[in-house]
Amino acid sequence: MTRITTEHLSREAWVYVRQSTPDQVRHHRESRGRQYGLEDRARELGWRDVVVVDDDLGQSGGGTRRPGYDRLLAAVCRSEVGVVLSLEASRLARNGAGHSDHLSTSL
Repeated sequence: MTRITTEHLSREAWVYVRQSTPDQVRHHRESRGRQYGLEDRARELGWRDVVVVDDDLGQSGGGTRRPGYDRLLAAVCRSEVGVVLSLEASRLARNGAGHSDHLSTSL
């Protein structure tokens, strides 16, 4: 039995790719590759429309504006998102603003 419904599949799948520092971006290519691989996983699960957000690569979550995260959150609030894929859910909000609670309850 699957929990993925036709309503989920009618919306976009969003893949959030993020590494916190420029050093991680330069030296941890395998991790980044696994994150980009989530686009294929979304398609395997049935999504046709997949948005990959990697605007925030190399940016710390501590008080730094993250435009990719802001775009993702706005799409969730507009009910455009059927699923968010990320290797670590903690990547979604590490700025202490409580946005991850809002994101998880919106899906």
